[in-house]
Amino acid sequence: MRVHDAPAPLTAIGIDVWQALAQRAIEANGYYLPHWHLAVNASARGRTDVAALSAWSEAASEPSRLIGLLPVVSAWRAYRIPLPALVSADPYGTLNTPLLDREQADAAVSGLMAQARASGARALILRDMSLGGAAMQAITAVAARGGITVRVLRSHYRACLDATSDADDLLRDALGAKKLKELRRQRNRLAEHGDIRFEVARSANEVAAALEQFLTLEASGWKARRGTALVQDAGDAAFIRGATVALASYGQCEIVTLRAGDTAVAAAILLRHLDRAFYFKIGVDERFARLSPGVQLTLDVTRHLCADPMIASADSTANAGHPMIDPIWRGRLAIGDVLIPLRPRDPVVPLIHAALWLRQIVHGAGRRLLHATRG
Repeated sequence: MRVHDAPAPLTAIGIDVWQALAQRAIEANGYYLPHWHLAVNASARGRTDVAALSAWSEAASEPSRLIGLLPVVSAWRAYRIPLPALVSADPYGTLNTPLLDREQADAAVSGLMAQARASGARALILRDMSLGGAAMQAITAVAARGGITVRVLRSHYRACLDATSDADDLLRDALGAKKLKELRRQRNRLAEHGDIRFEVARSANEVAAALEQFLTLEASGWKARRGTALVQDAGDAAFIRGATVALASYGQCEIVTLRAGDTAVAAAILLRHLDRAFYFKIGVDERFARLSPGVQLTLDVTRHLCADPMIASADSTANAGHPMIDPIWRGRLAIGDVLIPLRPRDPVVPLIHAALWLRQIVHGAGRRLLHATRG
């Protein structure tokens, strides 16, 4: 196994070898697909100039191949704390599970840790890591063999969908007959504005056109009022336009739109990686808010994904307790921030842990104060 002394620029990882690793990954992560993360790295606000830990396999019988990848930034950039640690880079999505070759997962973890150690870091911090998946199992096993205990800094559960279920049964169990009846009434009211159509854009040209409708919807509501709509920042707009079209060329992105007649009332971006879908963002026309356009779209997305034999599950990538998606997708995915010491019994690691714990307390108090002020 080849180990580089320092993380390389993300752009130094070839797209072809990165894409090949993504197809062999032990666990899906749509936000670490090459065309997504390279587009983020090129222009997304506050997320550019990222480095990457990489692990490479070297066998006498075959050329070196990429077996592990984790985009990273310094702890100073991630937390504004001068800690000797590398932190998983923000991929403009709430999942930072590294890509590990399913046939060489342990070697990939060892390689990523070795490169982080060689760079001078004392710990590796994975934010928004999938805690119950195969990647975490490999990380924990490799660390344990080296006398290292992996620490979960914080964790939560978010909504996910078992797409192998029958959609109608799933929705009936989740929402109940009374709520479904109310949603059908709202859908009938929506149909007064024109025939209801659920459209799926898949090709690069279709996605490019549907994205502009999505951006218009997102910029028409509360996200725009908070200044967080993608189109409000030139870098973010360039990233999403480049990423979605490039991924569509590989069958890794869809844009779904719900229409009432000629009017788009809701739209969303879905990423696809291996057998999992990722519900990235949704935009709605708030003029129809009383008719629950976001919920109506999500019902159609649920049926769409459950009918797709290539998709086994979907990650909402939403916050814990999200009021719209949690009642509909009743599966739960454990997500957390993980601290991985790079040496056994390193006295510096408890100091890193303490600094992050204190930061979490301070930021939690600040958020509560902000919410109280807004209230």
